[in-house]
Amino acid sequence: MTEDQRPAARKPYLAGGAEFAELYDVRRLQVSQWISRDHTLDYRYAKIISGSPYWLLQFAKGFGQTTPRPKHLNESVLARLVKEQSPGYWVGEVEQLPPLVGQAELVALFGLPSGALLRKAVSTSRFRAADYTLSGSPIWLLEPVMEDVPALQAGARGVDWAVDESVLAALRDGTYEGPGARIVPRGKAASKSAN
Repeated sequence: MTEDQRPAARKPYLAGGAEFAELYDVRRLQVSQWISRDHTLDYRYAKIISGSPYWLLQFAKGFGQTTPRPKHLNESVLARLVKEQSPGYWVGEVEQLPPLVGQAELVALFGLPSGALLRKAVSTSRFRAADYTLSGSPIWLLEPVMEDVPALQAGARGVDWAVDESVLAALRDGTYEGPGARIVPRGKAASKSAN
């Protein structure tokens, strides 16, 4: 099945940091340490959305066999993630992902003054529900959001939901560099990078 034949409802299987930790029965902090301290994990197979990494589930499920000390994959967690994201499909390369957006990207796309307006629109069903909730964060497939724009604009009250065409083009072609496109260090890592 080619990319344009996929039904819009199908999503690529992904795992955020919390799900990655669950897959290997470790605390989420351990996943951060695999990145920052051990360097056994990186962002090559991750998409940064709203400042957080989301790994391809295809990569995450094989990760434990690529490390110097093999890690055991929790098959029941893998099965649950696949079921929660179904109907879905497996992706082997980040470049194969459709455009995905989180709150930060949507705020930039619609020129909203804050994420609060978006959250309120979602909670009152004026804006489509997220396609995923991974690591506690909502993620949407961009194209179904764009299909909803005319209806969103027609029912607007106080927010015009105007699309910034340059942000849209960058999200579609993978060149978006606005809010949410990078991981912003927090805690001790933030103080180190400021020095």
